[in-house]
Formats: sequence, C-alpha cells, structure tokens
Amino acid sequence: MFRSLRFRLPALFLAAIVLSGLIATLIAVKLFQDYTRDRKFKELRREAAGLAQLYAEEANHRTFAWKSLELATGDRLFYSGLTLFPGLKAPLKRLPEREIRDWDAIQDGHVVRFTFTPPRSGASLYAVAQPVKLGRATFGALVVATPTSQLRAGWLRLIERLSLALIGGIVIAGALGWYLSRRITRPVLALSRAADELAKGRYDVAVPDVKAHDEIGALARSFHRMARRLEEADELERNFLLTVSHELRTPLTAILGHVEALREGVASDPAAQRASLDVVAAQGARLERLVGDILDLAKLNARRFTLLHEEVDMAGLVEQAYSAFTEEARRREIDYRREIRDQPVLVSDGDRLLQIISNLLENAFRWTPDGGRIELGMNGADGRVEVAVSDSGPGIDTEARDRIFRPFWTRDGRGTGLGLAIARELALALGGDIALESEPGEGSRFRLLLPRA
Repeated sequence: MFRSLRFRLPALFLAAIVLSGLIATLIAVKLFQDYTRDRKFKELRREAAGLAQLYAEEANHRTFAWKSLELATGDRLFYSGLTLFPGLKAPLKRLPEREIRDWDAIQDGHVVRFTFTPPRSGASLYAVAQPVKLGRATFGALVVATPTSQLRAGWLRLIERLSLALIGGIVIAGALGWYLSRRITRPVLALSRAADELAKGRYDVAVPDVKAHDEIGALARSFHRMARRLEEADELERNFLLTVSHELRTPLTAILGHVEALREGVASDPAAQRASLDVVAAQGARLERLVGDILDLAKLNARRFTLLHEEVDMAGLVEQAYSAFTEEARRREIDYRREIRDQPVLVSDGDRLLQIISNLLENAFRWTPDGGRIELGMNGADGRVEVAVSDSGPGIDTEARDRIFRPFWTRDGRGTGLGLAIARELALALGGDIALESEPGEGSRFRLLLPRA
C-alpha cells in the first residue's frame, strides 16, 4: 500500500501542505511578534514622554496618585537617577542605573528601550526609559514597563488559531489529495491491466476511454493508438506468413513439377526440356527476388545495410529501369512513356537507385489496368533530382495512404507488401524520400526525391 501511487500522491501532497503551513505559521508568528513588540514599545514611549514631564513637575507632591496611574495604564513605573528633591521620599520605585542598557544615552537626552527583570521578581518586563529634565539638565529617567507575558499571551492565541487553521487545511487537502489520486490512478491502473492483456496477445481487451484533456488523457489516447498498431502488426504478421508461404510454394511447386518431368523423361524432346528449364530458371529467379526482398528489409530495419558511393548517370539509370517494363507494357497495351528533362550525375548507390525505381514501376504496372497509362519522368530543380512514376490506376484513399509504405501491408491482400516499404527505406538511407500524390479514381504519382549533393 505504502509503495502505491495512490498512497504516495496524497502523502506527498499533504507533506507539501504541512511544510508550507508550518513555514507560513512561523513567518506569521515572527511578524506578529515584531509588530506587537514594536507597537508596545511605541505605546510605552508615548506614556513615558508624558509621565516624565509630569514627574518632573509633581515629584515633590507626595499626594500624587502614581499607584492609581499604574492601575489605570496597566504598566509599571520606575525612576532611575538622582533624587530630584533631597529629603523627600521618592514617589516611585527606584531602578538601579545598571539595569538600563545604555545609561549614557539617557544622559545625552535619548530615549532607550530595553528588557529587564526587577530585583526580587521573576517576571521579565519590556521597558522604555525617558530622560527627566528640569530645564536643560537631565537628572534621571522615568521608566515605563509592561510584563512580557502580556505579549506572549497574544502570541499564543495567534499560534492556537493558526494551528487550528493548519489542521483544517490538512484535513481538506488530504481529502482533496485522496480524491485526485483516485482520479489519476484509476485510469492508470486500468491502462496497466489492459497492457498486461495486450502483452498476452489479447488485442480485443477493453481499453479505458479517458475523456480528460490532460496528460492522463493523452496517455490513454496514445495507448489506444498503440493497441490498434499492435493488433494491426499482429494481423500483418499472420498475413505475411500466409502470403510468403503461398509465394514460396507456388514457384517451388512449379520447379518440382518440371524437375520431376525431366527426371521421368516426360519432356523428352529438346524443345520441351528447354521450356521446362526456362520455367525452372524463371521460378528460381522469382524465389531469389522474394528472399532478397525479405533480407533487404531485415537489413534496413537492423541498420546493417551497406551502400556504395559511386558516380551514377541518372538519365541512363532511368532509361534502364524504363526498358525493363517495355515488353509488359506492349503485351498489356499500356500507354508507357518516359520524359527525361535533365541528365544529372549523382554520387550514390546505382544498384539501389535502380531497385527503388523498379519497385515504383512494378507497383504502377500492378495497379494500372490493361490499356491504361504509365509515365516515368525525371527532372532536376532546387538542388535536388526528382524521379516521378505516374499511373492511371484506381488511386489511393487517405486511410490506405498512411499504410501503403508499411511492410507486409497490401490493399488487396495479394503479394508480400514489401516493394514500396523497401523503396521508402532505401530512399531514406540514400538521403532522399518518396512522396505520394493520389486521389481515389484519378491514379497515383510517386516521386523519388534525391539531393544533388
């Protein structure tokens, strides 16, 4: 329990609230102490100023009600210094001069504030000493003092109220933190359980739908996309195994059939033997291309692909790729054209460039109906070379456009789905890219973009 996020989130939240509350309480108490102390000293100073003048005028009057004045103000009155009227009993308690922190300042006519404890008394007092003057001469000081316990009582009341407020804040913050932690951890736990089910291959698991627009909502939406991609990848893998098994079995069956016919002497005349050997060679080449495509894709994904750096005549390369499909275009009555507007020379891998263009042309011939149109063009502009393959096929919708370059994915479920995937990966490895422009019912245009440098 103590290691769970549901506990640690509110605990951390509460710890932050308690720490900030304690700091705020200490600061508030300190400020209140300074404020009340300064205010009390100002009050004592005002009283001392008036009483000092009164004392200088009435010190010889034994009947002056100094005790009544103490009771009225709540403060203690002392006198320190020379006796104003020798022979008369001083009306106030005397305070030794050593108790005043800076007696020299009193002699210079300055008011002094200090704290002291009277003799035979355990109560500490805040005090202000006001010089007593007759004319311009300073004879002593009138001390007005108040117990420090009065201020401490106010401080304690403040601390009690702040403590109650802090406890109330902790309770509210704890309830809010617990509520928020449950709001946060509930979808996270649900996503965790869904992830466990996905790890077991159960792609039909119910992924929690989080409507929030915060980080948890973004995590849930990303999880949705990941689940769909995993399900799609699993389906593509199954389709790939089925497709590859079919693609491998078909030429193997043809090869084995003709080899068996040759072994049993069914094809006895030279013409039949040559025809069987041609079929075996063609199907063997088909197997070689299929295995080569799979190996190429594996090497590209593992970043273990070696590229050559040689001067490549792009015009001659495009012409070579074009010539490889002229017979198929003639047989299917396809309007097959080429347009070469530039003759750049690139430093690249010529075989891989030829493989990319051939894959694009093979895809175009696969989807272009008999009697359709295919164009192969090349031009150079803005520091790059563009080789474009356009067809009059059925076009590609938006959803398929996002998947068409993924390995093993095909629109009709036939073929291996490796041609365009390998072409894109090779283009990226050569520093270029393949762009697609297509609209359903209006054909497609694949553009191989290569940097000149």
